Amino acid sequence: MKLANERVVGRSVPVTKDLDSVLTRLDRLSMAAGFATQRRIAFGRALQVYVELGIQAPLSPLPEEVELADLLLYADFYPEDGQLTLIEQLRDVITEHIPEEERVWLDPLKHSYMDLVELLPQESGAARRRVRSIGNGRVYEIPAESLGQDEQAGEVLFTRLVREPGDPESTLAVVAGPVLLLSAQDARALYETTAQERREMEVVGGSFELGDWPEFAKRFGHLLLKNFARMRLAALLDAVSEIRYRTTDGEPYFYVMALYEHQEFSHLTENMSELEGWEEVPVQPEGAVRSKKLRRFVQRLKKGASAGVLAGRVTVTATQLFLECDSRERLDAIKHSLAATFGFSLHFRGEATQPPIRQVTQEELSGDEPLTLLVTDEEDRTLVSAFLETVYLEWADRETPTLGGETPHHVMTTPAGRTQVAALIDEMERTDLGLFRTGVAAFDYNKLRAHVGLC
Repeated sequence: MKLANERVVGRSVPVTKDLDSVLTRLDRLSMAAGFATQRRIAFGRALQVYVELGIQAPLSPLPEEVELADLLLYADFYPEDGQLTLIEQLRDVITEHIPEEERVWLDPLKHSYMDLVELLPQESGAARRRVRSIGNGRVYEIPAESLGQDEQAGEVLFTRLVREPGDPESTLAVVAGPVLLLSAQDARALYETTAQERREMEVVGGSFELGDWPEFAKRFGHLLLKNFARMRLAALLDAVSEIRYRTTDGEPYFYVMALYEHQEFSHLTENMSELEGWEEVPVQPEGAVRSKKLRRFVQRLKKGASAGVLAGRVTVTATQLFLECDSRERLDAIKHSLAATFGFSLHFRGEATQPPIRQVTQEELSGDEPLTLLVTDEEDRTLVSAFLETVYLEWADRETPTLGGETPHHVMTTPAGRTQVAALIDEMERTDLGLFRTGVAAFDYNKLRAHVGLC
């Protein structure tokens, strides 16, 4: 199972009637106004990753994660304001009659904890299914009807088991409701990550007394939920990073961009022609941009089935150099190459590395091949416009090599300077990045003219 690009198998197992009644009573207690702050604290721990990401989170907690957080609140959480735990409130504060058949579940629930339990081979027709804790190797027997027919030996349940009332050492247990089914590999990764945090806590605390696995999982079960959420987020980011963006013509879409300023057109273009891996191509469409100083260079993939496909593009104008490519990693490599070749001839002004914003579903990420998304000209203009708005925001007050290292505002103090700045903006407008990409300018250069007092 890949946590992001394959659906996580989650289910809520039917709970025995009396235990379900106890959980309902605990939930009602947890909703009391006087317990609201403690509830927020508990959920802040259990669902920490989602809370920290806020409303812009790229994914939401699974229903089973929320249900496991509920169980942590009911059975594991000790209020920080001195209140009794929810189980203690239900057990010791006599406000309503609790039938004995329900009350017998209170102690087993109190001593339960979240765990990762491996499914063991099942005997045909057996009423019980054997599972083994990854944490301490303890074997439990749960009702076979708790699981479906598709679960295979070796898969792991991320859940909470509650021993059946009676002998506290009995192997008989029930699932407390929510179940997340993990592959052995993902479960082991989750366990090891949590175990590493445990070791770090022991080192920082100067003691190795966090107890055995049941005690640790009881006190710090929220770490399992936190690390599971981290794994989901990391897997989602990996899947998203593999998305292939294409133009409506089927060409690679260059959403990664960087802008440099310069005053050495001949030096740059002569050396770009000799730079390994780059070749000069005509500026397309021909005649769309009227400028004598304008040359374009491209880099192509050399290996695999995509050999020959464009991977990067550099456009050199009289005063600027536009770098475009298909990934942040390639941008860093090209920037390093340009810096090594041209040094202080190039003045970096800014970059953009975020692809167009799209709502992508789990199903779209589930295919065997990376997801391909087409980017329209309108989306491209929006992206390029936002990029240029950012890099030109302080242009008027930034030292510019074309103006001898002076700021446009300073140069504007003389008539000759006004003419020079006006000509510079005209040149930038003729070679707007949007014109090269879609034939339509992406930036309103009257904004720059207004910034310096030309209009």
